Amino acid sequence: MALEYADIVAAAVGVFVIAWIADLLTGRRGLFAASLVAGVGALCGWFLAVRVFGAATMDGFLWTVWAVGGAVLCLSAFYLFRNTR
Repeated sequence: MALEYADIVAAAVGVFVIAWIADLLTGRRGLFAASLVAGVGALCGWFLAVRVFGAATMDGFLWTVWAVGGAVLCLSAFYLFRNTR
């Protein structure tokens, strides 16, 4: 019963770690922006896995991989197409 929401916590921690690493690698100090982009990407990854493709359910940990993958994809696009005056 105590581990009922362990997958959600694991996904949230994983996405924040990915955002933190991306912020460290780029040398910019915009952890809030990176976290926001990673969070939106994680929601998109979850939506694709659970609602669109039906590849995972909320009962397992497979959707967390999709969420982290979505975060990585969105962070890559964010830093690739971001306007750097």
